[in-house]
Amino acid sequence: MRVRHTPHPLPAFPVYSSAFLSSNELVLGGGGGASKSGIKNKLRLYNIKDDRTIDLIDELELAQGEDAPMSMAAHPETKTIVCGVNSPLELLEKGQNENCRVYGVKDAKLGLINTYGSLTAGSVEDYQKVTVISPDGKLVLVAGSNDFSLLSYPSLAPVVQSISTGKDDIYDATFSATTLVVTTTANLLVYALPKASNSRPQSPSKGKKKGKQKAQPLPDLEILRTVELPASLGGVSGSTFRAARYHPYDESVLYTVTNTLPLRSRKKSSSRQAFICKWSTESWTVSKVRKVGDRGLTCFDISPNGKLLGYGSSDYSTGLLDSTTLSPVVTILKAHDFPPTTLRFNPTSTLFISGSADNSVRVVTVPESIAGSSWSLFVLLLLALLVILVAIGAQKYITSTGA
Repeated sequence: MRVRHTPHPLPAFPVYSSAFLSSNELVLGGGGGASKSGIKNKLRLYNIKDDRTIDLIDELELAQGEDAPMSMAAHPETKTIVCGVNSPLELLEKGQNENCRVYGVKDAKLGLINTYGSLTAGSVEDYQKVTVISPDGKLVLVAGSNDFSLLSYPSLAPVVQSISTGKDDIYDATFSATTLVVTTTANLLVYALPKASNSRPQSPSKGKKKGKQKAQPLPDLEILRTVELPASLGGVSGSTFRAARYHPYDESVLYTVTNTLPLRSRKKSSSRQAFICKWSTESWTVSKVRKVGDRGLTCFDISPNGKLLGYGSSDYSTGLLDSTTLSPVVTILKAHDFPPTTLRFNPTSTLFISGSADNSVRVVTVPESIAGSSWSLFVLLLLALLVILVAIGAQKYITSTGA
């Protein structure tokens, strides 16, 4: 299906993260990173018009030596975003890193609200790869390469003990109303979310005032199960999970991205094939599989209405799948000159954007026929037509035999 989409060059602004604050307010994070490239690290607030043009509303330049915002999540109700920005190298070397940042928008201006250091014990090479806010907006997960923290939002107070995944790298995370799934290279780690009583840690300031009262130790996050790579995809060295998303209205459905090496290939340089799997979380079995391409996927998202899956590929393309059937709906070849680094739907599921380190962002209008319907509706209509035809045929047969 042909869709309307518009590329926007952003000179000297490699894009690494993005989030929508409303249906037409977009925040982008990017820059040259911690290297002395001369490219400033920034957050930018844009307004997207009906014709997919974008207007720069505000730009917040980060402090010298700080890293680019590498991951981001939005809380539209409060007009805030939480993102990962490493502190300057001289602080990292001292074990100090205010990597988790909350920014807000007030009077069309971006401003810093709060910070928290979740990677203080990590390497100077580590950074906040994953940032995800829970559906109710009360929790945020922030993850480095091999460890993650679950924080209260927007206070950023720790809710549970931080968790290490050992040698397995963390790529993604997704919340349902009751569980948290952390995606690592080798498996899915399924955790029970803490109860409300455990998600209200004592305020440090109150503890200091009382002096004699010790802060209560944080509880451990309960792990429910570990899910391995699908047997049909995971038997090859180098196969990895890449992303996971719960269906926003049905927590019994989970979607994952798996990048695999072809069975016949033994070369490390071989390109990966990409598969999207639809899981039943009641049995933790795969109900549908769709091969998306012969190159690995780099980013993945599900539309807020639950109807579409969006992906970006290392072959520079982006695309949409129907979430019910996993059938391809839209493919945009050569969406960028480098692999996409971020992809997001807006809250009304009428737009999705992709960004890349090639200094560009692409705005795509989701056709109303896709955004407001699904292939499942088409199937139901087809079945209804078949039932009518069968009924007409049966009536004619009865009439002819009775005569």
